[in-house]
Amino acid sequence: MSVTPNTHQAFQSLPVVNIAGLSSASVNSRMRAAQELGNAARAAGFLYITGHGIAPEIIQRFRQRAAEFFAQSQAVKMASYIGHSRNHSGYVPEGEEQLYGTALPDRKEAYDLNYDMLEPAHERPMLGPNQWPDMPGFKPDVQAYYNAAFALGKRLFRGFALALGLPEDRFTRLVTRPPTQLRLIHYPHDPCPDAAAAGIGAHTDYECFTILLPTAPGLEVMNGAGQWIDVPLRENAFVINIGDMLEILSNGELIATAHRVRKVAEERYAFPMFCNVDYDVEIRPLPELLHAGSPPRYAPQICGEHLFAQTAQTFAYLKRRLETGELVLPKGSLGLSSFGPKVRAQP
Repeated sequence: MSVTPNTHQAFQSLPVVNIAGLSSASVNSRMRAAQELGNAARAAGFLYITGHGIAPEIIQRFRQRAAEFFAQSQAVKMASYIGHSRNHSGYVPEGEEQLYGTALPDRKEAYDLNYDMLEPAHERPMLGPNQWPDMPGFKPDVQAYYNAAFALGKRLFRGFALALGLPEDRFTRLVTRPPTQLRLIHYPHDPCPDAAAAGIGAHTDYECFTILLPTAPGLEVMNGAGQWIDVPLRENAFVINIGDMLEILSNGELIATAHRVRKVAEERYAFPMFCNVDYDVEIRPLPELLHAGSPPRYAPQICGEHLFAQTAQTFAYLKRRLETGELVLPKGSLGLSSFGPKVRAQP
């Protein structure tokens, strides 16, 4: 990185953008919505969106299945342990995942699902057939939400392209079989939380951007002044944040925002959808955004290899495979927390 990327403002609350215009037949309406989306992303890297168009009943059934799954016994949940899968899908027990800069394991459990790749020729380390639990209704209701959020992600990809002054399909042409992951995360009730224990430690997201459906407070994001800012719930809204890959593609015009979940004293669920381009796409600053005053600030990365390398440095079962030599990180892999403003652990 030869030039410092753009920095966020010292925001005290997240901007709110109604993206309904991105679905309009009118080019002008889509451009206006995209401009608002881009302005919010540049200012904070985190924002609320309304006007997303996902039916409430799809969200309700999805949330119900998640609650039913996590209410089961540990033995039943471990039957779908993520370490049994071919594409990093399945149940993630508490303590399995540990992020950058955290001394204690994250206080959460999760179920991770990916693009359900059933074509062997296109399988990759993070792309293959999902591991689904043996639970009535889980697969159809969770897949319905995945499909709706995936479509919303494509709409946002078009919006970000317009916001950057690019052709509307500049990103979506790269989204055919992407390693786009949906996480069902459960933070158990803890009446006496350890102030030093994070729900999720401070980090940036590895992918292009995230569509988050939270159910309770707890999320904090770092503003441009290095302060942690609370993200309260907003009815009928999703939270969107920029990730590592879009930071590279935009050459730092949009930058990833550090965030965390801390001091969780109540039961909480969160459902992030990590939106990505295809696994084999080489991520580098787009040539359309480069000029004499803005040279490339980032070295190229293969999208899926970056995702795999970051994941392998985070999950216990993959770390064990790295230690035994069963797995090897791709050449040129970056360490954790290599993007966005420096992640600082603050009390």
